[in-house]
Amino acid sequence: MTILQMDISFIIVSWNAKRHLLECLESLVKESKGHDAEIIVVDNGSTDGSTGAVREYFPSVMLVENVDNLGFARANNIGIRICKGKYVCLVNSDVMVLGGSIGAMYDYMERHPAVGILGPQILNSDLSIQPSCKSFPTLWNCFCRTMALDSFFPKTRFFKGEFMTYWAHDTLKPVDIIVGCFWMVRRAAIDEVGLLDERFFIYSEDKDWCKRFHEKGWEVIYFPDAKVIHYGGASSANEPIRFYLEMQKANLQYWDKHHGSISTFLFRCMLIINNISRLIGYKIINIYSGESSKDIIEKIERSKAFLRWVCHPMTIL
Repeated sequence: MTILQMDISFIIVSWNAKRHLLECLESLVKESKGHDAEIIVVDNGSTDGSTGAVREYFPSVMLVENVDNLGFARANNIGIRICKGKYVCLVNSDVMVLGGSIGAMYDYMERHPAVGILGPQILNSDLSIQPSCKSFPTLWNCFCRTMALDSFFPKTRFFKGEFMTYWAHDTLKPVDIIVGCFWMVRRAAIDEVGLLDERFFIYSEDKDWCKRFHEKGWEVIYFPDAKVIHYGGASSANEPIRFYLEMQKANLQYWDKHHGSISTFLFRCMLIINNISRLIGYKIINIYSGESSKDIIEKIERSKAFLRWVCHPMTIL
């Protein structure tokens, strides 16, 4: 068992996200003042000068340089194994922490020992709220997402998808899942629950971990008194089609791990229907709009790539 010597350990996994990474580190250095804290950057084989910039501008940061991209879960586990904080913050490289948030989260965790994972309010770059809490996936809420019922009836709980669109994300609330762009996690809970499941290369490791925390009796709490900005896509923008496929693959892995074979088969069918519908819909938009926007073309190519992968999974990823 790790000997805890600090209040908080911040772990950032980064892959070719230099600009966002430096902004993230600047905010963490500023907001962690007053706490005995360490910052660990686990770099997944970046080629954009990220590691050199960290060494130059943040020499006190512990830097772990992986030769290859080991994935999100595995890289975070490397950081968790070497960190010494009572609380472990897993932070996306494209996150900026706003004033007072670290102290507020630390104080809340100190006062509530049953909380295993605490998540702040996530904001978009324009400071609008970015939904960051989910219900555990079921066939019904996945059907609602496939048929866009959660979009047509966003305030109706019955037709909700995984994202809790019926709720304004403005009150403290116990939830099933907190999206893993920023977590404060109790180290004692990690010791009981275990590390992130490294079979998830990227995506779905957050809902898997939250489910395992719930199964061990730990609370997962959304805490809007703390706020961070999540720009999104700092790494995935480098290879959008590949990351889309990784997301679909991870969703299927989650279902295969936590649901029966029949449910997993039905979920796979819904993914196929959803991507066929998206492919047809965006092709119609592309034809009749008279313009081939980059965004529409990319969405067409993503769905085509997914359908190819479903037929021949070993040839795509």
